[in-house]
Amino acid sequence: MKRYLYIIGITLTLFMVQGQWSIVNGQSYTLEQILDSARHNNITLRNAQRSVEAAKEQRKEAFTKYFPTVSSSGFWFNANKGMAKMDINLSEYITPEMAASIAQSGILPAEALASLGQPMSMEMMKKGVMGNIMAMQPVFAGGQIVNGNKLAKVGEEVSRLQLQLSENEVEKTAEQYYWQIVSLEEKLKTIDAVEAMLADINKDVTVAVKAGVAMRNDLLQVELRQNDVESQRLTLNNNISILRMILAQYCGLQTTDFTLSYNPEVQSPMLEKQDHQLALLNTPEYQLLGKQVEASKLQHKIAIGQNLPTVGVGGGLVYHNMLESGRSFGMVMATVSIPISDWWGGSHNIKRKKIERQKAIDQLADNSELLKINMQSAWNNLQEAYQQLTIAQRSIDQATENLRLNRDYYQAGTITMSDLLEAQLLYQQSLDKRTDAYTNYQNMLLAYRQSVGE
Repeated sequence: MKRYLYIIGITLTLFMVQGQWSIVNGQSYTLEQILDSARHNNITLRNAQRSVEAAKEQRKEAFTKYFPTVSSSGFWFNANKGMAKMDINLSEYITPEMAASIAQSGILPAEALASLGQPMSMEMMKKGVMGNIMAMQPVFAGGQIVNGNKLAKVGEEVSRLQLQLSENEVEKTAEQYYWQIVSLEEKLKTIDAVEAMLADINKDVTVAVKAGVAMRNDLLQVELRQNDVESQRLTLNNNISILRMILAQYCGLQTTDFTLSYNPEVQSPMLEKQDHQLALLNTPEYQLLGKQVEASKLQHKIAIGQNLPTVGVGGGLVYHNMLESGRSFGMVMATVSIPISDWWGGSHNIKRKKIERQKAIDQLADNSELLKINMQSAWNNLQEAYQQLTIAQRSIDQATENLRLNRDYYQAGTITMSDLLEAQLLYQQSLDKRTDAYTNYQNMLLAYRQSVGE
């Protein structure tokens, strides 16, 4: 009897300090270490971080629109005939008196003087080269550049908020795997204690059967119960092995030969309670809705700017040798572009953007209420999980006392072995329920913390 009570005492001590004193091989990880590994190695977070980097480059790209656009071009051609051609008949311009004066002066030979009376043909630009370099500075673009830069900045902030949401999801999944493994390992410890307990009962019943004071059927019931517990051990070991592989892959761990350590103490959930109205402003979901409204306002302004005139000034340097000799010159210019035909469809685009802006505002108001409802739901679940944990702990004490009494009753011959094994099963179930209640509380605690933006 004393030996049996000693085993129960060891079992309860083992359960109450679960996860703290077991000696294991391999690396031991705390929850924070698992989460930190997930943040650095999970592929989902890596892609979300790359999205942030891409949004940052897009913002830098938008900033370049403030600067002049510089372009350079070159052109070479060789035509089968000159692009400019003209016929000249000098006889139409030289009077007889002028021709006589030229002849008397002897400036031109007689043959050249005679050719002046014949029509002549000239052609130019049969081949040539042209090159230029130009710079244009936008002066007014209807606010498209300014608002485009603001929109790119909003896009970068959105990508950071989406990264935070991805981190929350990864942490939630990693922590769920963590507590699943903890739960199964604690149930495995319960199996160890139950096996020791059943081995002690088996030993006592074997002695009683040999002495003729107990039926062999009692021994068979104990052995059947031992087989059932052994089957449970096999299932638990298999599930633990699979979950360790999943957790290692998800968090980038290099081995599955590890154990998990944690603090079994549970504090009142009242320490976690927050003002949901104030907490709403800190949640990434609410901030994303705000960025959606901000983006829709900027898109509306850009749509308006697309229907306004654009003004630019610039200058450049041009070189060509179209007239057989090279020539270069500089120029300054100003441009004004008015999208007259675009006004027809542009007015509808502006109205569409205005509607989308109002939709974003309405969605912010509606989803804000849903987020607060989610906070309250998460808080209710946390309180319930804490109460269930308290009940489970109380059940352990009751199941322990019930098992002790049934053992005494069996030894006194007032109950059957079935009654004793039923009490033992209730005791094991109370330990398992407490483990499930504890891990469920941890999951509800995480859900509440994430719902309030922590």
